[in-house]
Amino acid sequence: MNYRKDKYGNELSILGYGCMRFSRKVGKVDLNKTEKEIMTAFNNGVNYYDTAYIYPGSEAALGEILEKNGIRDQVYIATKLPHYLIKSRESLEKMFAEELKRLRTDHVDYYFMHMLTDVDTWERLKGLGIVEWLEEKKASGAIRQVGFSYHGNSDMFCQLVDAHDWDFCMIQYNYMDEHSQAGRRGLHYAHSKGLAVMIMEPLRGGKLVSHLPDEAKKIFNNYEIKRTPAQWAFRWLWNQPEITVVLSGMNSEEMVLDNVNTASMVEVGEMTEKDEEMLQSVLKSINSKMKVKCTGCGYCVPCPKKVDIPGTFAAYNRRYSENKFWGLVEYFMCTALRSNSTAASNCVDCGKCEQHCPQGIEIRKELKNAQKELEGPLYKCAKKIASWFTKF
Repeated sequence: MNYRKDKYGNELSILGYGCMRFSRKVGKVDLNKTEKEIMTAFNNGVNYYDTAYIYPGSEAALGEILEKNGIRDQVYIATKLPHYLIKSRESLEKMFAEELKRLRTDHVDYYFMHMLTDVDTWERLKGLGIVEWLEEKKASGAIRQVGFSYHGNSDMFCQLVDAHDWDFCMIQYNYMDEHSQAGRRGLHYAHSKGLAVMIMEPLRGGKLVSHLPDEAKKIFNNYEIKRTPAQWAFRWLWNQPEITVVLSGMNSEEMVLDNVNTASMVEVGEMTEKDEEMLQSVLKSINSKMKVKCTGCGYCVPCPKKVDIPGTFAAYNRRYSENKFWGLVEYFMCTALRSNSTAASNCVDCGKCEQHCPQGIEIRKELKNAQKELEGPLYKCAKKIASWFTKF
């Protein structure tokens, strides 16, 4: 196993265990199966385990398995505060105490603000006393490091990086999202500020493995170096020294061993120009079904009305190239889960964005198309509920 250091010199396995997708049996976490998978990972050098308050049964299962096998102090636990449920300092304390109880521990190594959406949301939390609370927990050792996870565009991500003295962050990043979400720009910015960077969705929810178009499969199969699509996706990430940990939601021992094998052999800078060109060909075949030929460069933003144009088009394209439901989920996370909406419906047709688009996209027209597809009754209902949690 290869390791990389965090802000304070702790050595983390470059492969992290994502605990959101534990196998389930009769509606509950399958503890026997999950224990075998976690212990296989542990015995092969994985020392970073990522869970969250809102992952059903995950914190409790992880805590029970680590305690049973006596390995709590040999691993790093990362879990997350659902800040959108927090209305007072008292609720902060209550929720954190519940997490410690579930995890059967007296401290959390990496504590995330879960899906922190924008600076306004962070300011709201500061008004509730979260900075002082976090400082107290760090001083007592109950929380060792503090960070945030993020979905959204690179501009807001960079603002959030500067909004607090964070220790680490987590972003969605893969060779398909290189220039969307926080993107390569956000990755490099966080790294330049000294933050450890954890990566989620390295396989785009399986899109880069099990939902590839036939043309992409042919490109992989015909390439001179024989690796699976998953191995290529992970290697592309680990090729970048700015990345600290890449999460994988492993739910079979075979998957654990395959990922461990890749994480044990990869080296920074190993990918050649020819390898990169091959992946670009794969990406081109994936993007052939895109509705909008947006590269996510970000020249169209900031929008005077705060529309997340790259995020909207990324979700709109995902709806057609991958899955309608997950396209809607991505759009909801990027536009509605924040104190000030960044939805396509904010557009006032000013046209400033089109003056800067190097692709010559009819942005206003495509935003209307995206709005029609993505802002249906389900989105509007969910947005209304979300506004209740973000208002203050």
